[in-house]
Amino acid sequence: MAATILDGNAIARQLRNAIADKVRDRLAHGHNRPGLAVLLVGDDPGSKIYVRLKRKDCHEVGFNVEVWHLPSQTRQADLVAKIDELNADPVFNGILVQLPLPDHIDPVAVTERVLPNKDVDGVHPSNMGRLVLREPAIRPCTSKAVMSLLAHTGVVLRGLHATVVGASNHVGRPMGLELLLAGCTVTTVHRFSRDTRVHVAQADIVVSATGKAGLIASDWVKPGAIVIDVGIVAQADGKVRGDVCFEEVAPHAGWITPVPGGVGPMTRASLLENTLYAAEIADRQRTPRP
Repeated sequence: MAATILDGNAIARQLRNAIADKVRDRLAHGHNRPGLAVLLVGDDPGSKIYVRLKRKDCHEVGFNVEVWHLPSQTRQADLVAKIDELNADPVFNGILVQLPLPDHIDPVAVTERVLPNKDVDGVHPSNMGRLVLREPAIRPCTSKAVMSLLAHTGVVLRGLHATVVGASNHVGRPMGLELLLAGCTVTTVHRFSRDTRVHVAQADIVVSATGKAGLIASDWVKPGAIVIDVGIVAQADGKVRGDVCFEEVAPHAGWITPVPGGVGPMTRASLLENTLYAAEIADRQRTPRP
């Protein structure tokens, strides 16, 4: 039996509708409209597309959104100064610094400059640390998106064996933490791992985030497994592929995400959820204690 396709576009649309309802409710009760500030440095084509889509999403759900497109030669000190300005601006509940940054800018220093309660990408050490301690606050967007997709399957995750392929700070590492939090037995494989295929083939859940097109073939996947493809690689013909050989794996997996249209739109929806949550944090901070 062929896998059920997890349609990220459709699920994200449902999430945006729910967020838009919450924004209308906020406004009806006298709360501020959630605001997102986006900093784009340079002219990376992929980043420009992502920012355009994120701005469209914000408009759809009723957020305030403003994008600062800075030249590639922007000094790190000037970028940090802009972040400091936005940290102090109550109009913006979330600040997103679009990656990648030009080589002369340290992404770690920039990420850490954003206040944790405005870090809607969920990658500040404070937010990552909260996830490590099993007390998540603002969660990393992509791993949060994957957990939303897994929840949509209706499968009970507790006790399942999950293998995460890739150990990046933005995806692989927080992904493992999220799956542990859900009660899974988690294996992480990476470029130094031995017998990667064996680890993947044992898994009830496979999350691949390497950016290596076609890495996961049909003989890597356990029949009936849930397969989440985070990778996205542009091809010479302009098309994109994921880490998973979709046509090979889909006939015997239980659930599978397409590329495009799987994790990507859900990651953007997670950004909206995080921004709304950041606005709620700001509400609590403004409310005087009795």
